[in-house]
Amino acid sequence: MTESAQIHVLCVDDHPLMREGIAAILNNQPDMEIVAEASNGREALEQFRSIRCDITLMDLRLPDMSGIDAMTSILKEFPRARIIMLTMSEGDVEIQRALKAGACAYMLKTMPRRDLIETIRKVHKGKKHIPTEIASNLAEHMGTETLTEREVDVLALLGEGNRNRDIADQLFISEETVKVHVKHIMDKLGASDRTQAVAIALRRGIIHL
Repeated sequence: MTESAQIHVLCVDDHPLMREGIAAILNNQPDMEIVAEASNGREALEQFRSIRCDITLMDLRLPDMSGIDAMTSILKEFPRARIIMLTMSEGDVEIQRALKAGACAYMLKTMPRRDLIETIRKVHKGKKHIPTEIASNLAEHMGTETLTEREVDVLALLGEGNRNRDIADQLFISEETVKVHVKHIMDKLGASDRTQAVAIALRRGIIHL
């Protein structure tokens, strides 16, 4: 295998053991090599500027920004960058955001190593890839009504345990308006109460605590 045939990979994850594990898997392949690592979004952009890797494996959760924001920053400067989101989250809202923002693939960290290797090769050839289980999750929520930005704000504050009055004060709206937002949130999510609404939102990746 010549040097030019190598798929050069940048691995972005804030957990050193995860980066080491991925490096051990990929460096054992005849056509792949981890040539750079980053532990946050800022480092990811700096490393990509320096090395221009063929493939970037991007963790969704980073300490300084979301992996989606880091990916957006890279794609803004390098539109042809091929980025694979790698995460523990199966939330359909986050998956949709990542794909809309330009991700070439969305993989779960629980996948078999062969799936990661095959996905890197597919993306390197210019293809996109979404695992069957993730595609099924997306299809399940296809056509459902999305929350407005204000409703997400209210929901996030609900998740932090705030009362209606506290939410109203923080968002500079009336308590009655908060109640209306909460009702709309529960209707859209199919939740029977506030606690269930928060649980559904966390599972789908609408909010994070």
